[in-house]
Amino acid sequence: MFSGVIGRYKDFLPVSGSTPEVTLGEGGTPLVRSRSIGPMLGCEGLYFKLEGCNPTGSFKDRGMAMAIARALETGRERVICASTGNTSASAAAYGSRYGLETLVLVPAGEVALGKLAQAMAYGARILAVGGNFDDAFRTVMGLVDILDIELVNSLNPYRIQGQKTAAFEVVDDLGDAPDMLCVPVGNAGNITSYWLGFNEYAKAGLSRKLPRMMGFQASGSAPIALGRRVDNPETVATAIRIGNPANWESANRVRDESGGMIDMVADEEILSAYLRLAREEGVFCEPASAASVAGLMRLPDLGVEVKGKTAVCVLTGNGLKDPGTAESRALVEMEYVAPDLEAVASMLSVDAGGWR
Repeated sequence: MFSGVIGRYKDFLPVSGSTPEVTLGEGGTPLVRSRSIGPMLGCEGLYFKLEGCNPTGSFKDRGMAMAIARALETGRERVICASTGNTSASAAAYGSRYGLETLVLVPAGEVALGKLAQAMAYGARILAVGGNFDDAFRTVMGLVDILDIELVNSLNPYRIQGQKTAAFEVVDDLGDAPDMLCVPVGNAGNITSYWLGFNEYAKAGLSRKLPRMMGFQASGSAPIALGRRVDNPETVATAIRIGNPANWESANRVRDESGGMIDMVADEEILSAYLRLAREEGVFCEPASAASVAGLMRLPDLGVEVKGKTAVCVLTGNGLKDPGTAESRALVEMEYVAPDLEAVASMLSVDAGGWR
């Protein structure tokens, strides 16, 4: 049985004997080798890190275990976050399990239904802010200054500590770090945490190299790639619809130290990768996750060699987080038939070309 990220990696985490071992079974997510996209690109090996297999369906659970542990250790009774959806679901789940009141601020009308439903089910108090994520986050930061409440957004350093364990798992599974790691970039906490994890494993002698960190934003929400704040970010990838990332400075540092890049991909590229992952790889992720794969496929056009390389694409959340995108973009029509064997068999009759 997987013991959760604190139990498995406590020697690499800022915990003590008094730190509660908070867990919902997060971590231990699959690293799945590509059967289609990787060979098409000529990669030595392309792997997908399926973070949607975490308890609430996203990578946020790794960091949330640490953030909630810290809140409990310091005697806090309430936690707060701004969220485009996944953080609110994770905070609400861990908060409910450990008896903490959870307050989440979300941008009104900009959160995918699957994520909002989770926060509702877990019993969080939800405030829909008339604005975007950046407006909600600014409000949360003001509240943290006047309330006795724990911030569980990625500015909380314990979130980064928990999220770095995904890098440990990549190395544990591959036997070394990959040549490059591709990751979606929204608030930029994840690219920061992976780099921290890879460096700590290398320092401990558990890997021989460090990867190039390749971060990708949606073109309508790409402040780091553009080098300027985006006041009205727009993208189908709601999880990375952030115009002023909290971890902007650290993301730039990671890019520079790793010899990597932070670039952008269009919504059309994201949706194409999203459907290819589902239909060619059997992997259903939320649109923001597919930004990592869209970015990898774009690298040859940017002059970055991927042939013969080992690459990992982080798929940050489960596709069921955003069922509306699948419904509107998959373009598979329902076929109706009478509950009759002959009628069904007739519809499925086979000729030389396959199904009729």
